[in-house]
Amino acid sequence: MGNLIEIFSSIQGEGKYVGCRQIFVRLSGCNLHCAYCDTNFHRADFCKVETQAGSMNFSQIKNPVSAEKVAEIIKNFHEQIPAHSVSFTGGEPLLHWKFILEVAELLKNCGLKIFLETNGTLAEDFKKIFDAIDIVSMDIKLPSVIGENLFDLHKKFIEIAREKDLYIKIVISKETSTEEFCAAIDLIPKNILLIIQPVTPFGKIKKATAEKILSLQSLALKKISDVRVIPQTHRVINVF
Repeated sequence: MGNLIEIFSSIQGEGKYVGCRQIFVRLSGCNLHCAYCDTNFHRADFCKVETQAGSMNFSQIKNPVSAEKVAEIIKNFHEQIPAHSVSFTGGEPLLHWKFILEVAELLKNCGLKIFLETNGTLAEDFKKIFDAIDIVSMDIKLPSVIGENLFDLHKKFIEIAREKDLYIKIVISKETSTEEFCAAIDLIPKNILLIIQPVTPFGKIKKATAEKILSLQSLALKKISDVRVIPQTHRVINVF
């Protein structure tokens, strides 16, 4: 059983697989408090579920929800609109690693890849579901937005996840310093894709200038083979 926020069909708006159709399973709870976070990930009495894939109309089901029920919803959505993958997101979905493992097992023969969106701090929990995951979208959290240095945790996570289809995102803002960015890219193997994601302004967090974005990309390209600048594209077309 899992405490869920919502289940819906939409496009992936960030990173390597931007534009791909996915079924999103948003799980409650997070172990971090990022200054730019605009997602409600708090535990809820009810989970919102689209009435039809991509309709943006929702009904509610009572939490907690069984793995069998979630797998049934995913299969129905996939029949209505074929999806590239199922994205387990949050919050931090690895807080629910047992539940993810149960759902993934029920989806084995559906032709859907299992996609994990994570803050890259819970390496031991990731190990427990390693075999079930196909794609990992991992954030490196900079000290300027999280208030602490998590680089040791990130390094441990990358060492494990690099065996998967892994890409790494770093969200940058006006507050991002060159020093912390350079320290972050030192964690990333040369052959792992890095996505520089300009922050979508939220609260007190301000956007970075174009000059800053290009400067940071040029620094990263000296150490990493593939560095792309991709904003949150789903915000542009006003979808989830």
